[in-house]
Amino acid sequence: MPEGPMLLELRAENYAVIDRAVATFGLGLNLLTGETGAGKSILIDALALLLGGKASADFVRHGEEKAVVSCVFELTQGAAAILEANGIDSESDHLLLRREILVSGKGRVFVNNQPATVGVLRQLAPELALVHSQGETMGSFDQAQQRILLDRFGAVSVDGVTEAFAAWRATTDKLDELQSAEQDRLRMADLWRFQSREIDQAGLSAEDEDVQLEAEKRVLGNAEKLYTAAMSAHELLYESESSAEGALGAALKHVEELARYDARFQEPAQQLVAAKAIVEDVDAEVRDFADNVHAAPGRLEEIEDRLAALDRLKRKYGQSLKEVIDFGAEAARQLAEVENRDALLVELKVKQEKDAEAYRVVAAKLTAGRTEAAKRLEKLAEAQINDLAMSTRFHVRVTAEKSTESWTAHGWDQVECLIATNAGEPMKPLHEIASGGEMSRVMLALKVTVEEAASGGAGRKKKSVLPRTLVFDEIDIGIGGRAAEAVGRKLKTLSKGQQVLCITHLPQIAAFGDQHFLIEKTEKRGRTQTEVRRMEDSERTQEIARMLSGAKLTETSLKHAAHLLESSR
Repeated sequence: MPEGPMLLELRAENYAVIDRAVATFGLGLNLLTGETGAGKSILIDALALLLGGKASADFVRHGEEKAVVSCVFELTQGAAAILEANGIDSESDHLLLRREILVSGKGRVFVNNQPATVGVLRQLAPELALVHSQGETMGSFDQAQQRILLDRFGAVSVDGVTEAFAAWRATTDKLDELQSAEQDRLRMADLWRFQSREIDQAGLSAEDEDVQLEAEKRVLGNAEKLYTAAMSAHELLYESESSAEGALGAALKHVEELARYDARFQEPAQQLVAAKAIVEDVDAEVRDFADNVHAAPGRLEEIEDRLAALDRLKRKYGQSLKEVIDFGAEAARQLAEVENRDALLVELKVKQEKDAEAYRVVAAKLTAGRTEAAKRLEKLAEAQINDLAMSTRFHVRVTAEKSTESWTAHGWDQVECLIATNAGEPMKPLHEIASGGEMSRVMLALKVTVEEAASGGAGRKKKSVLPRTLVFDEIDIGIGGRAAEAVGRKLKTLSKGQQVLCITHLPQIAAFGDQHFLIEKTEKRGRTQTEVRRMEDSERTQEIARMLSGAKLTETSLKHAAHLLESSR
């Protein structure tokens, strides 16, 4: 079964000739058919718009104020990370995208019903879907996607390169920071020296010194009242004729007398001993407090002066003494870095070269792996492409750009697919293929080749890093017969690993669909509009018969349609 994520729903309101349309897609191969001019590609254009495509006031249905397009995808971990980075909440397993295009040409973007930007949609697009149509194919399938596709085909891991690049980049950034703005850093050194010295000379004893001093200040400010309370407690506990200590002592004598004759009173006697000891301990604490509550003369003033000094430090360097201490430590570190700059500079340069050499080693291994995988991909993809009524030569060029300016977390290679669609023509990049139909068929052949390699053989299957929803438009232009059937079978094969949407004019392809949607153009109240509906099996037979014979259905075309559906299962 296909892996997630997938496109669950696509909606359009007042969009081009669509009044209101809703398409609910499913697993596998989703086919869209309809008469020429019914607006089949409009839905694909709407999806492209939700993936960050350019909006235009021309999209707004005539006579309306705005067009609204929206879709629901299953949420991926990668998409969730993008949402989090952009401050957008994701409280469910679904991702809702919506765009509104006003008749003025202005528009609004919403992600999970929260305001967003077209830039966010473009960040999300590679996680969600890849659209192959006349206008969208190469915008989606750039060299970065070609590299990802090659890596998936060859089961090439970039983890080692990513780690090596991160280490080299961190060292390089540190070195650049140290070497840049040297005069500013020297001027800052005087400030850091002053700040560090001021905090150090304050002699902060603890992170909560101010809290301790405030507590002592409260005691000293109420010394007479607290002394009276302490002495009253001492009187009641120990000094008076009816003191707690005296009463407990008298009671203890009587209970000990009872215990000599009755063992039941031995434990109560021990409890009274413990109670008397507690009273004595409390009394000792109270007497000690009373003896010291009247501090040395000037102690209260000393505390107030110290608290004022600490407050000045907090106003300058932090809201708490912990922040002040941390600020001082950071100032001292920055100062030491400036004072030890030459030694640190040499140390960082040595580390940078060590990190660079480590990167070169793993990047060269990655290049070798990609080059080997490219040779295998060329052979297999060319055979797949030529199965689709094309006579082509196909080449995957891997170029190692070894200058540090070209180093990335995925290596230093530039990966580009080249093709010659006619005999005698030179190889050209994919984006120079003029025909959208040819481009879509090439993409189909590539995806089938890669998916078969990724899922074939023990230990090779792994989660795809490609978008799980693939969209093909104009894939059947200029083909028919056996080539069309080959396209249909390849689409079906591809849809076993991921969700596929395809617009087709050919019954041989339409017969392979797991879900089949009819795009119809109707006229209501003097206005043309496009409607979308999912067809059941009996309706599919009629639609494929129409595609075979035109508007007028015949018994022959119906039988042929039924045969196509049966043979495609």
